[in-house]
Amino acid sequence: MIDADRWASEVKGRGMDVGTRERATRTVQRHAGSATAFARPIAPGLAVVAVGCAVAFAAAAVVPSLNPSTVAVVLGALLANSGLHRTVLRPGTRFAAHRLLRVAVVLLGLQLSLRQVVALGGRGLAVVLVTVALTFAGTQLLGRALGVSPARRLLVATGFSICGASAVAAMEEVAGGDEADTGVAIALVTLCGSLAILLLPALRLPLGLDVTAFGAWVGASVHDVGQTVATASRVPGALSTAVVVKLSRVVLLAPLVTGVAVARRRRGELAAVGARRPPVVPLFVLGFLACIALASTGRIPAGVLGAATAVQQVLLVAALVGLGTGIHVATLRRTAGRATVLGLLSWVLVAVVAYAGVRLAGPTLG
Repeated sequence: MIDADRWASEVKGRGMDVGTRERATRTVQRHAGSATAFARPIAPGLAVVAVGCAVAFAAAAVVPSLNPSTVAVVLGALLANSGLHRTVLRPGTRFAAHRLLRVAVVLLGLQLSLRQVVALGGRGLAVVLVTVALTFAGTQLLGRALGVSPARRLLVATGFSICGASAVAAMEEVAGGDEADTGVAIALVTLCGSLAILLLPALRLPLGLDVTAFGAWVGASVHDVGQTVATASRVPGALSTAVVVKLSRVVLLAPLVTGVAVARRRRGELAAVGARRPPVVPLFVLGFLACIALASTGRIPAGVLGAATAVQQVLLVAALVGLGTGIHVATLRRTAGRATVLGLLSWVLVAVVAYAGVRLAGPTLG
């Protein structure tokens, strides 16, 4: 916190007149008070989120098969369903779930480069585009057939087709759903992505995939970037291809969010979301694109990129702790049955479409 009196005494020695000094002192005091007023309500919840984040990473370090993202969501859900998520914690956990997650999405852009996308080649790009398009559209159609609400099926479709929790966060404002819709979508992509870590490596040989093809399949079908890394790492030599294909899917996040926002605005659906009309492209999505452009210049030092990646991972896990507090078992039992079926069907859909694409693309992929 800024010590306004001390600051005033310092500027006095610099020759400021009394009127200027008093105005400057009031400005400093006003900003200091605003900062304190902002930080005080969110501090307890953020402290709990920080502890949960540390526990998630520690658990993953002790048990390598665990993914920090999965542990984070489970910890948040345990907090909410055990009655420990008290009112005093909610501003901070909500801040983590929304603000920190958006910063994580922006920093994710620094892990992408247009050169990586170009290096994937025509067939590889075709596999990515077709997988994303069919998964997104197919999940929407399945959700409508199952009677899942429009906002919830949109969030599920986005999470499964692009990049899990980060994609859900990017589409949340456009979807116009509530906290339960976001929580269900996050829970489903986390559950299915965690299952993929266990199941996909076991299916490699029965499905006749060599190491490169397996990496491409993982990159095209697993949701979260961390889950993709964890899955591909279980087969030596598959990681590099998996990461390139996965990050190529992530590049499509901004065009997808923009396209949906424009379509909904033309149909007059965005205006009904709230009193304030959401922008066509959320500002943090523009930040995501700016980071991609910056990374594509190749001028960012490797050390800076490494540090940004580490910060992004910490912020994402912290945000998932906050998002986990929005998952209430009673609510899921009452409202999420059909959405759970939708999530499982979407998971199968993205895996099947990606597998077909990898087989059709042949050895040139990756």
